[in-house]
Amino acid sequence: MRNLFKLPTLSLPEVAEVHAHCDVPCGIYDPAGAVLAAKTVARMVELIGGIEVTDAASRNKFVRCVEVKEEHAEKVKHEVQIIWSDYFKPEHLAAHPELHTTVWNILKLAGKNKQNIDAEAAAQLEAAVKEFADIFWSTKK
Repeated sequence: MRNLFKLPTLSLPEVAEVHAHCDVPCGIYDPAGAVLAAKTVARMVELIGGIEVTDAASRNKFVRCVEVKEEHAEKVKHEVQIIWSDYFKPEHLAAHPELHTTVWNILKLAGKNKQNIDAEAAAQLEAAVKEFADIFWSTKK
């Protein structure tokens, strides 16, 4: 009976080291994930502002909305950093010299949205991510 559950030993081929501009050089990038995450942050801030914590159910909703807000603010940072570091090339930066500042602002705004419940900061994050997405799509033309 023991032999029935033995897995065969697999011999894996030796892997050669490769170098690419990203982890997997697929060339598929899309800022839609960052845009959706920024919209989610803004929506969670809106929902949080409307919650009156009076019982366990409302406290639970508050905590869940805060958690989702923070997760999506972090997702904005991750998605933008990947595109910024792996997709954009020197010629894109030459055409859009504001790109570094735009990314820096997004990262700071995402952090601010993780730390606070601030509708203005959430709106600024949405606008900055939209600007980033517009720059990205302009490079695809």
